[in-house]
Amino acid sequence: MGLSLRPEEGQRLKGKVALITGAAHGIGRAYALRFAAEGARVAIADLDLPGAEIVAKEIVAQNGEGLAIALDVTDPTVISAGVDTVVDAFGTIDILLNNAAMFSVIPMSRVGFDALSIEEWEAMMSTNVKGTWLMCRAVAPIMRSQRSGKIINISSGTAFKGTNTQIHYVTSKAAVLGFTRTLARELGGDGICVNAIAPGNTLSEEDPDDKTVTMRSGAISSRALRRLESPEDIVGAAVFLASNDSDFITGQTIVVDGGSVMR
Repeated sequence: MGLSLRPEEGQRLKGKVALITGAAHGIGRAYALRFAAEGARVAIADLDLPGAEIVAKEIVAQNGEGLAIALDVTDPTVISAGVDTVVDAFGTIDILLNNAAMFSVIPMSRVGFDALSIEEWEAMMSTNVKGTWLMCRAVAPIMRSQRSGKIINISSGTAFKGTNTQIHYVTSKAAVLGFTRTLARELGGDGICVNAIAPGNTLSEEDPDDKTVTMRSGAISSRALRRLESPEDIVGAAVFLASNDSDFITGQTIVVDGGSVMR
């Protein structure tokens, strides 16, 4: 998608260590590349270890520091081992970006609420909600010990308006909003900021075909800014929330969707 560590990028995350889940592809990859461009050492965590290794090599090839780790956000044992690997390599974790989710790379059904299987409902909640909780639970002690940290959870603009045939996905992303606000209350006394980003319908596929582009283009008519949304449109908000510029912001959600949802 033409993403790279551009030399004109700033160094707003210089000296920071970031752990990003679901970072081997799509928007997650864009977060990883931009965070590295901003000076962070980045752990690329994903079920797809070969894909994560490719992203880490991209970062290293452009003089950044990247580490690929295999991670299943629904498995506490695997998470604990992954977090230990990051700390062993980089010394700490300053930023946690919970991007891993069921949606496109891990596909979901698009059917009416009464046609959805119980198994898929539970899988969605396990990845999108429980996975976010488990990652925060594993990383928070590190941030508490240093009295600082940034946690960024990824919700979705659909949580504010609903989307037909996606009730399990929308419900999971609405849960992330409540989780974010509550965790911000719990961790504020430890100097940890917890915020969320709610992207819109994004052309996140790495090699989209015409059908995919047409599908993504359907969101344009509802936007104040009438164009497709790309991963590059979202990463700036993530850098802001990960940087010192947002040190007095917590429990908030930034909607990045070109003005489809206004609140």
